[in-house]
Amino acid sequence: MPLINMPQSSPAATDDLENREAVTSGNQSHDFDGSDEKPANETAFKQEGVQQVEAITQVWSKPTVILMFVLIYLMYFALAFQEVIQGALSPYVTSAFDSHGLLATVNVVSTIVGGVSALTIAKIIDVWGRVEGFCFMMLLLTIGQIMKAVCKNVETYAAAQTLYWVAYTGLHYILTVVVADMTTLKNRLIIFGINTTPTLATVFAGSKIAQLYYDNLNFRWAFGSWAIILIAFSIPILVIFILQARKAKKLGIYPPRSSRTAWESAKHYVVAFDVVGLILCTAGFALILLPFSLATSAPNGWKTGYIIAMFVVGGVCFVLFAGWEKYVAPVQFLPWAVLTDRTVLGGSLVYGFMFVSIYCWDTYYGSYLQVVNDQSITTANYILNGFSLGAAFLSPFIGLLCRYTGNYKYVGAVGLPLMIIATAILIKFRTVGTGVGLLVFGQLLNGFGSGILSLCSQMAVMAPVSHQQVAVVLAIYRLFGSIGASIGETIAGALWTNELPKALYDALPADSKNLTASIYGSLVVQQSYAVGSPIRMAIDDAYSSVMHKMVIAGSIFMIPCVASLFLWRNINLKKIEEVKGTQGKGNLF
Repeated sequence: MPLINMPQSSPAATDDLENREAVTSGNQSHDFDGSDEKPANETAFKQEGVQQVEAITQVWSKPTVILMFVLIYLMYFALAFQEVIQGALSPYVTSAFDSHGLLATVNVVSTIVGGVSALTIAKIIDVWGRVEGFCFMMLLLTIGQIMKAVCKNVETYAAAQTLYWVAYTGLHYILTVVVADMTTLKNRLIIFGINTTPTLATVFAGSKIAQLYYDNLNFRWAFGSWAIILIAFSIPILVIFILQARKAKKLGIYPPRSSRTAWESAKHYVVAFDVVGLILCTAGFALILLPFSLATSAPNGWKTGYIIAMFVVGGVCFVLFAGWEKYVAPVQFLPWAVLTDRTVLGGSLVYGFMFVSIYCWDTYYGSYLQVVNDQSITTANYILNGFSLGAAFLSPFIGLLCRYTGNYKYVGAVGLPLMIIATAILIKFRTVGTGVGLLVFGQLLNGFGSGILSLCSQMAVMAPVSHQQVAVVLAIYRLFGSIGASIGETIAGALWTNELPKALYDALPADSKNLTASIYGSLVVQQSYAVGSPIRMAIDDAYSSVMHKMVIAGSIFMIPCVASLFLWRNINLKKIEEVKGTQGKGNLF
């Protein structure tokens, strides 16, 4: 699989290439052997950020490409490392403010905003450039980490987590787009798969270091120190991009900057990023989903005024969003034309429904392991991240299989029965007394299935489109995943906040029922009761009862996940590049 040096195009050839750049229309027919050609209803230009990265890839050498792959891999390693650490410590942050039950609520807000912001980030990197987007995300990540390190209440932590998650997912997204810029379609999943393998190390090292932070320092040091570490890992990537951009400018192939004034630029970007659509879409999802987690703590439950108002205002936001996008917005926030391609839509739906299913039972699983199974932070996160471990182990092989067969649909279909079986057996495993070995087996099996589906659904959204559209379809893909995750977290949060206090009250001994609120609010309090004591047994039973319902809810969402895969066309990755060439220009892998 050599690096491919794309020949310099003549002006006429360049114009022809650019005139072919756009997404396929959903009503075009495609043969399953992939020999069909893409339709010609395509845009007449590429945005500045796409032109920039294609100019850079035309001037860098093969050693530079290899070095970039290595640096991006190290960045993925650092991001995976710190996410394991911070994910392990997050329950203790909310518990520090006696708000352990708000863990899902905080995650719902951050996941919604992080997902919806993906399309805005796509616009940033396509309009401004990859480097500018990367720098902006690093700035947000650093601010979010610092805020988490110094927060004094759960509200500040929620704001910091939202900022952090937007930046964290944004960095992952930008790195994914950069890898797509550097690879041909048939080889892309190999690099995507390799970039998941840091999890094989970070699952073990990160979990242990999280325990060391908790025992010897505190969660604040975990946040603050990694703000510095991630900056150190990002600098070499930025340096290479800047140096290659200078080289491209000297050769005269780097696109010039716009001559707009500051005011003209401000007006342009407000329109280009569809700020109004972004606000309405984010507010609609947040206001509709959050009441499910907040209703129990509201003064009058579901009848509370602000709970009803959130539903009403959220619905109004969606109506306004639809009207704005259809009749007013000069540039649509959600590129509906892209979604007319059934393969793009099907790939996004598979990813979204898969995340609904997973997050139904995963959101409180770390707490469950530490309480019901009496595991340490380290061991609980070994088990919890067995899911990521299974996906990371299998992903490079899936990339190779897709590369050599040219097939992603039927490879992806293999992941479905694995996930269905793995999710179904969790119904049996999420009970008091289940052995650790069975819990690990369930996580690994789920990881295998989700790893296959994640990679192949990414290819499903990229295969029908041109290089100009790759960032957009990957943003849509991540948007569906984030919406799915937020729905799953909402279901988990609703079950937790509505069912766990009742289950605790019913299970606790008569003389301990007054402890329900304090036990529910803190993971530390839950762990303070001795294993085998009447109160601890009551806590275990309550946890098990609620977790059982979460797994059943997650199992239901595997049904639409299966149905969505049938929307995919099986575009042959080898033949489509033989007919249309690689997605992009330059020195590509």
